[in-house]
Order: sequence, then C-alpha cells, then structure tokens
Amino acid sequence: MNAEEEVLRIQKKLNKMSNGDGTGQEQALELLKILQKLPVNLELLTKTRVGMTVNALRKSSHDEEVISLSKTLIKNWKKFLSGSNKDGKDSGSTSSSKKKDERLDKHKDDNDSKKDKDNNDSGDKIKDERPSSKDNYKKQTSFPAATTTDAVRLKCRELLASALRVDGKVIEGCASPEELAEELEEAIYAEFKNTDNRYKNRVRSRVANLRDTKNPTLRTNFLVGAITPARLASMSAEEMASDEIKQLRDKFKKEAINDAQLATVQGTKTDLLKCGKCKQRDCTYNQIQTRSADEPMTTFVLCNHCGNRWKFC
Repeated sequence: MNAEEEVLRIQKKLNKMSNGDGTGQEQALELLKILQKLPVNLELLTKTRVGMTVNALRKSSHDEEVISLSKTLIKNWKKFLSGSNKDGKDSGSTSSSKKKDERLDKHKDDNDSKKDKDNNDSGDKIKDERPSSKDNYKKQTSFPAATTTDAVRLKCRELLASALRVDGKVIEGCASPEELAEELEEAIYAEFKNTDNRYKNRVRSRVANLRDTKNPTLRTNFLVGAITPARLASMSAEEMASDEIKQLRDKFKKEAINDAQLATVQGTKTDLLKCGKCKQRDCTYNQIQTRSADEPMTTFVLCNHCGNRWKFC
C-alpha cells in the first residue's frame, strides 16, 4: 500500500470520528501518529485534502492529546507548504492550498473569538442578573413564573395582582405586583398541578389576606421580598394573620394556660363530680366569683384523667 492509499484510508476513518459523538479518541490518536510518520508532500496534501480532515477532528475532539497532535501536524504541513512555495515548486497548487489553509485559520480564529465573546457575554449576563439589595425577591424566588394560556390561572394572577395594589403604594426597586402575582400563582400551581377547588381556595385565601387593609405588614413584606412567593403560597391562616390577631391569639392562649394551671394548682380534688367525656370521677374543682356579689360563684372543674374542663354555676 503506497502513501496516498494509506493517507486516504486514515482520512476516511478520521472523517467518521470527526462527525461522530466524540468516541474513539484513542484510535484517532493512533491514526494521527501513523499519519505523522508518512511521507506527506504537497501533492498528497492537495490531492487528498487530509489537512482539512485533521483540522475538523481537532475542532470536534475533547481529547487533549488528539488536539495537540492535530495542531502539530497542521503546523508542520503549513511550514512544508511555505517552504515549497519559496523553492518555486508547484506554485499554483501551493497557492491554492495556502489559501485553503488561510481560510481554515480564519474560520478557526472567528470561532475562537465567538467563543470568547459568548463566554464574556455569559459572565456579564450572570453578573447583571445578580440581584441587588433592592431586588431581594429575585434572590429567594423558588418558582420562576411561566407563561400560561389557562383562563383560570390568568384570572387568579389578575386577582393576586389587584390585591397587591389595594393601597396604591409602589415600592421603588422591587418587583411589580404583576410579576409577584405570577410567581405566587406559579408556586401555588406547582403544588396542586391543576386548577381544582384546592387550588382555587388557596388562591382565594392569599387574595383575602393580601387585600386586608388591617394587615398591611403581610403585603409589604411580600412586596419587598421578606416573604418569598414559595413561602406565601404555603403559609397557614395563622401565619398570615395580622399582628393584632396574633396578639389576641397569644392572649387567649395564655389565659387558657392560666385557667388550667389555676384549676390544677389551687383546685380541690373530689370524686363527687363525673366527667362527661371519659366518665371518670377523678376531678379537681375551684370556685371563682365571676359575676356580681349577690350571684352564686362559678365552679370550674378539671378531669384529672382526660384533661376535660367545664364549668357550672
């Protein structure tokens, strides 16, 4: 087998590798080593165009050795072509091959420049998209809003946006009510995956609490990003309540605890009273004057067995 046939055989295999999925890099390296040892001349390069094949392999390969050896071959062949041109041998063919190689180099430089530009643009884009201190909501959003044509979802987004605009306040540097409404609706939809009654009830409760003029804290915290759309989508009624309601609940809770402690600590044990819940007679009671002085005292009873409490006059 002469040099030309061997080059054509190697070229055919390298073409398949450069057009494939990047596999067979070890075999490609061996073929390039064989190609490096062959007596490749100007006529053979012009006739087979193996230089273009090696350059294509270099671009498609992810193997450092394959890329390095391909560059070496191309560099050596360029020198060979330049030397041939100086000696005046086959000047027409040399000029044609040189132009082809120049086009390949220019194409390579253009691709490299484009890649560098894309990388720089990507870095700038990431930097630009980095949330500022005024855009805290973007920093914590877990459900980016998606475009939808569903009439129910679009209506829900309108209701949520309207609730966020109830007091007419616009907070500079924060997301618009429409953007936040879309993200909130998307977070709710992500939980139920449909627009059934559970989805609608969840949206209604968010709208009611955001629209509540007695609870501006919830709306403001959501607008400035202190509460994320994902968080608001899953908050309970107790968590969304206004500060006034929360204080009342705490007050009632403390009173209930105090009543229980009073019945337990200061009460009198008795087996004369029967619990209506567990039917046991292990009870403790105390009497407190809750009405006017001429009215009988109120008796508070605690079942020591099940914890049931009741009162009677």
